[in-house]
Amino acid sequence: MAPSAHPAADHPGLGVAFMLSAFSMLTLMDAFAKLLGEGYHPLLIVWARFAVNAVVLAAIYRGSLPVRMRSPQPGLQLGRALFQMGAIAAFFFSLRHVPLATATALGDLNPVIVTLGAALFLGERLGVHRIFGIVAAFVGAMIILRPGFGGLHPAALLALLAAFSFAGAVLLTRHLRGDGAATSQLWSSLTGFALSSLTLPFVWQPIALGDLWIFLALGLAGSLSQFLLIRAFSLAEASTLAPFGYSGLLFASFWGWLMFDQLPDGFTIAGALVIVGAGLYVWSRERRAARLNQS
Repeated sequence: MAPSAHPAADHPGLGVAFMLSAFSMLTLMDAFAKLLGEGYHPLLIVWARFAVNAVVLAAIYRGSLPVRMRSPQPGLQLGRALFQMGAIAAFFFSLRHVPLATATALGDLNPVIVTLGAALFLGERLGVHRIFGIVAAFVGAMIILRPGFGGLHPAALLALLAAFSFAGAVLLTRHLRGDGAATSQLWSSLTGFALSSLTLPFVWQPIALGDLWIFLALGLAGSLSQFLLIRAFSLAEASTLAPFGYSGLLFASFWGWLMFDQLPDGFTIAGALVIVGAGLYVWSRERRAARLNQS
């Protein structure tokens, strides 16, 4: 999600609070998806996520929906929506077989993937420090995946795919800075809802009455996380908030323990530390470079 263009540096503490709240809701959505994945097809869960999100946004923007949907770059908006939907679908599929904290740790690769993608596709400079951060992050991913040791379900690769897909959405967002946050949200939610609805005849199954609240809570948690994230970027600079994105791993570990009695194993902890360390290293170098350019 692109940061808001509002003056940002006035309330960094409040911005961090909103950022942490956003990732608590985002990981709660993932935890609900894992819970539902024990009895329902992942594509049905993806549909519920987008359906609730679309209804919420349509209600909020009901008086200006056609205007809000207008974009001078509809192709890029569609591509961004497809990448985002692909990331969510891949992640939800992985959660059927992979602990929540493990999938989240692999998802934390997306910041360094964005750095690599920006160099490959947007012409941004790829210096030695960025290369080091990217290599280190992928070493961390290999520690978690431990290929050849048979310690992790192959579905973990879907969490890795989700990180790449989400990075694609972020890179396209950089091309869509002229579009408002509402426009990007609506394109993502309505595209995801429309496409996931096409799969319903193939994956539909009766929903137990006692599970309806979980489907609803999943969609509301996803919608609330988007609102909180946008609010965070309106209160503090992106460079201030970036490190707190890794709080998702802590929240995911908490939800995994609370709801599934799962705690990250030693490989996941070690790999996650390497990934987070690499991401923070790249962030610190880029923030330092930005300060030097401003001086």
